[in-house]
Amino acid sequence: MIDDFYALDTYGLCKEDKDRLLTKELLALTEHHRKECNLYANILKAMNYDPLKVAHASDIPFFPVRLFKEMDLLSIPREDIFKIMTSSGTTGQAVSKIFVDKETAMMQQKVMIKILSEYLGKQRIPIMVIDTPSVMKDRKQFTARGAAIIGLQVMARRISYVLNDDMSLNMEALNEFLEKNGNSKFLIFGFTFMVWQHLFEALKNSETKVDLSNGWLMTGGGWKKLISSSVTQEEFHKRMNETFGIVHFLDHYGMVEQTGCIYAECECHHLHASIYSDVFVRRPEDFSLCDIGEEGIIQTVSVLPHSYPGHSLLTEDKGIILGEDDCPCGRKGKYIKILGRIQSAELRGCSDTYATKY
Repeated sequence: MIDDFYALDTYGLCKEDKDRLLTKELLALTEHHRKECNLYANILKAMNYDPLKVAHASDIPFFPVRLFKEMDLLSIPREDIFKIMTSSGTTGQAVSKIFVDKETAMMQQKVMIKILSEYLGKQRIPIMVIDTPSVMKDRKQFTARGAAIIGLQVMARRISYVLNDDMSLNMEALNEFLEKNGNSKFLIFGFTFMVWQHLFEALKNSETKVDLSNGWLMTGGGWKKLISSSVTQEEFHKRMNETFGIVHFLDHYGMVEQTGCIYAECECHHLHASIYSDVFVRRPEDFSLCDIGEEGIIQTVSVLPHSYPGHSLLTEDKGIILGEDDCPCGRKGKYIKILGRIQSAELRGCSDTYATKY
């Protein structure tokens, strides 16, 4: 039924219409995974799952996202695996393994493009990646960093990596990119700490001024390390503007377990759920639903995971639903704020886990 979603505006459904469509699709996905994944079927059985009691998308069973670190959860034959994506993790941590077939990979990429085109337009644009080309070496197994870059490739007129393998800034690659593309709109993509560490810190005292004013800076994750250094999101934006002239920022929230369904930052600096996904915030003491504005644990649902049962997950993040259908930017759906990791949760964001090395 995914074609029903493709025909609609990415942020065009009001609460009632979105929930009706989401509930129908999530019910179908739950039954699909129950039939195709024995481990998931056992989880549902232990929960006494009854599809007749599902009246709302929030009634779909969820399980902790860290189960993907403990067991192989897949709903396809192993010979149909197209690629395996792994979560970020510090040395010694177990990582999530996400098994993707070609159909699911295609849906993830298509939806990523539809979401980003709402902010960047439909034209292919040059992309400057604040990372090293070596992150893409293994085409069959991607970390979250590689998965994010692969999702952007279809949008790119060209991609340039501006870090060397030792993570130093490659000024030759940077200058070449700007000579060819700097006078029109382009995208700068990088995980937050990496942008700070390897772009800003490398150039903040340089006599050579780098003009990135035509760039849209797309970042994600990695605020824990920066905030511990007293760098808030507002400070981050201010420094990037003062140093490089950047005025367009596109932060996002997402996870490798639900690749494609990112929650992108609008002009009001709110993270939005598209029609392909939704967010519920739950109280830690009993997992009941929080009210708008009430802090709790984030649960995310997505219609994209067809090759593995990742369509309804309890994350390890704290957050708040700020509102629904009433953001000043005009996009319908919920908009949220991420407050960080829950206490005792492992450090696992792409940028945060990378930051532990520095």
